[in-house]
Amino acid sequence: MSLPSLIVIAGPTGVGKTRFALELAQAANAEIISVDSLQVYRGLDIGTAKASSEERAAVPHHLIDILSPDEDFNVADFMAQADKAVEDIVARGKNIIAAGGTNLYMRAFVHGLFDAPPPDDGIRARHKELANYYGVIWLYKELERVDPTLAARIHHQDLVRISRGLEVFEQTGTPLSRLQDAHNFQDPRFRAFKLALNRPRQSLYERINTRVDAMMQGGLMAEYDALIEGGFSPDLKPLMSLGYRHARFLREGTWSEPEMVSELQKDTRRFAKQQLSWLRSEPQIQWALAPELEDARIRARMLEDLCAFFEGEDPNLDWAQDQDPYKS
Repeated sequence: MSLPSLIVIAGPTGVGKTRFALELAQAANAEIISVDSLQVYRGLDIGTAKASSEERAAVPHHLIDILSPDEDFNVADFMAQADKAVEDIVARGKNIIAAGGTNLYMRAFVHGLFDAPPPDDGIRARHKELANYYGVIWLYKELERVDPTLAARIHHQDLVRISRGLEVFEQTGTPLSRLQDAHNFQDPRFRAFKLALNRPRQSLYERINTRVDAMMQGGLMAEYDALIEGGFSPDLKPLMSLGYRHARFLREGTWSEPEMVSELQKDTRRFAKQQLSWLRSEPQIQWALAPELEDARIRARMLEDLCAFFEGEDPNLDWAQDQDPYKS
C-alpha cells in the first residue's frame, strides 16, 4: 500500500506560514492539520495567532480548539489526534497539508514517535522544587551543560521542556537531542515534502515586532483576562507560554505595558531563532525565500510544483534551496 502524500509548511513564527498554507490548500484541494501545541486550546486565539474564522471556513483546519486549557496535551496525544485527521481527510479524497511551528510534533508526525523513557514523577517533582528555590534559569544552565543542543532549541524559562531534557539524561545518560536527531533516519510514515519558509533576519524581526503590536491592539490582554475570569489558573502550562505569561506579568504589575511589549517582542524573536536552529538540522527539508513569494510568477510556479507533488510527480524545485540561505 502506497504512503499518503503530505506537504509540510514549516518556518519561524511570523514568517508567513498560515497565508501560504491557505493558498496552497485552496489550489491543491487540501485540508490543513495544525501542528501547534497551543492552538489545540480553546480561548487561546490571539496569543497563538490562529487562523481566523473566515480562513477556517474557506479551508478546513484540524486540531484547533479541541481542548480546554486545563487539559494536558503532549506529542503522543497529538499523534493520536493527527492520525485520526489523516484518516478523515484521505477518506474524503482530499490532500493533506501540515502547517505549524511546533517542530517536535512535526518531526514525530512525519517520522513517528521514537522510543524514550516514560515520565518520572519523582524526577519532575524534584526539578520543580529546584526551580522554585533557584529559579528556572538554574535548571536551564544545567541543561546547557548536559545537552547544549536541546538547550539551544527551547526557551530558557520553559520548565516543562527543560525538565524533560534533564529527566531523559538522568534516566539514560544520553542527551535527548541525540535521541531525537538519531530518529530522523527512520522510514517516514508519508510520502512527504518538507518546506521551510524564511526571511532575512531584519525583515523577520520587524514582522515579529509588528505582529506583537497587532496582538496587543487586537485584544491579547482581554483574552488573558477572560481566561483567568473563566477560572483557569495562570500556572497552567498553556498560560505559561509565550504571550500569556507576559500578560500575567503586566496584570501583576511586574512590568508596565511598554516593558511587557518589549519583552514579548524580544522573547518571540528568540523563539523564532530557536525554531530556525531546529529546522536547520532537519533532514530532507527544502527552503524557500518568503520575500520571493511576493513575486506572483514565483508564487504561481511554487504552487504548481507543489500541486504536482500531490499528483505523484517530483517538484521542479528551481525556486528552492537545500539549506537556509539566511543562516548566519
